[in-house]
Amino acid sequence: MEKLFMGVDTGTQGIRISIADRNGRLRASHEEKWGTQYPKRGWVEQSPMQWWDSICKAIGQCVRTLTEEERGSIVSCCVCATSSTTFAVKEDGEPMMPAIMWMDARAKEEAKAINQTKHEVLKYCGGAVSFEWIVPKILWIKNHEPEIYNSCYRIVEQLDWINYKLCGQWVASICNAACKWNYVKAKGGFVRDYFDVIGLPEYEEKMLTDVRKVGECIGVIRPELAREFGLDPDMKVIQGGIDAHMAMFGMNVIGRRQMGIIMGTSFVHLSLVEKEPSSIKGIWGPYDSAVIDGKWLLEGGQITAAGLVNWFKDNFHIDAGEGNPYELLMQAAKEVPPGADGVTVLDFFQGNRTPYKDADAKGVIYGLNIKHTWKHIYRALIESISFGTRNIVENQTCQGYGVDTIVACGGATKDEVWMQIMSDITGKELVVNETSQAGTMGCCILAAVGGGCYGTVEEAADAMVKVKASYKPDLEKHALYKKPYDTYKRLYGNLKEMMDEKGTH
Repeated sequence: MEKLFMGVDTGTQGIRISIADRNGRLRASHEEKWGTQYPKRGWVEQSPMQWWDSICKAIGQCVRTLTEEERGSIVSCCVCATSSTTFAVKEDGEPMMPAIMWMDARAKEEAKAINQTKHEVLKYCGGAVSFEWIVPKILWIKNHEPEIYNSCYRIVEQLDWINYKLCGQWVASICNAACKWNYVKAKGGFVRDYFDVIGLPEYEEKMLTDVRKVGECIGVIRPELAREFGLDPDMKVIQGGIDAHMAMFGMNVIGRRQMGIIMGTSFVHLSLVEKEPSSIKGIWGPYDSAVIDGKWLLEGGQITAAGLVNWFKDNFHIDAGEGNPYELLMQAAKEVPPGADGVTVLDFFQGNRTPYKDADAKGVIYGLNIKHTWKHIYRALIESISFGTRNIVENQTCQGYGVDTIVACGGATKDEVWMQIMSDITGKELVVNETSQAGTMGCCILAAVGGGCYGTVEEAADAMVKVKASYKPDLEKHALYKKPYDTYKRLYGNLKEMMDEKGTH
């Protein structure tokens, strides 16, 4: 019986599990959704136990479609997860609080205080930490929930906890640690002086410091899970990482001058370079060995991206009757010319991640007059998200790290009109693969290497990832976008002072 591999992708809105063979063909796949709570302005929380219930349901649904022999042929699994989704736990894994989601903004002051230190370690994350990351969140718990902080075993991420539930091992991934925990392999890992300066001298007692490489075997499936789901009791659990970053394997974006974009609720832009950049501004990184040992990762991102499409659909009450509302929106965008007849949107509805790194940035709809309709606003909205991507590409390019090809994955890639707009605005070829859910495929690829089916991730990705479509830029339309793109950038510059949070009250 041929070997099979399980990929587990825990995203913002739910869990997706896929089981694939060595050629990347999916043998089973299932999704489960979960809820999100917004208890205060800027706060976003989820329940870890709801995650686990959903994970078990999804595994159960997948294995039900397989024969007993096929279930026993799943030799390895790998997990990717949102980051930094953070919470305190007891030693047995019991959560002591709701999980603080990656997008939760409560730790803004802690992040600002860290950045004011201007510690040397910060040059390895683009000069600043984000409120989204685990270290500011740990400091927030220390400052605002001292009883939990003082009594907890560790403060962990979603990935760490799920791996523990699967195989009983408390370990961290170098992907998360390098990108969100201020772990720098070239400096020996965690730099004690940095944690002393920022007010976290006890970091070894509160964080997981056993950091494992992506693709490393961290244990085998718990016996009770193997019995419950009919799995091989020797099934390996392979270390994964951040959901977007593991999708790089699932998109086969592990070569030079490529950029992978994970088009989910937020957009994440990822590139690998061979040599350590001397300095980076506007984007995150360089991250040492975060994805592939010895390579440096550059990361951009937009906090509100495809999520704005749902915001528009819900708040503008787009009614497609018995049809698909997303197809209606796609058609509406086609009816409006490039530049949306003068309407420009700023996509900073929850701040700007890169290149401005401005948590106080605000969303804007500019240029309206009486002739405009909801269709113009929608076209301007998806153009604005594309302008944000162009801004990130240009920021990276001007620092010497050019991009020839963009490879995209995620739900937004179903919108062919938007993908062509994205190509036209950026001036880059945009590729979409057959498997749009690159998170689970990336995990399956890592599981295939960890399970002994392939010798390298490059070999596995070449075999398991297939191209579906390519969008080439219309250079005439690219030229037409120059003026609205300039307006997009000038709007932020002109309104930045007004966007300061203290000036809105």
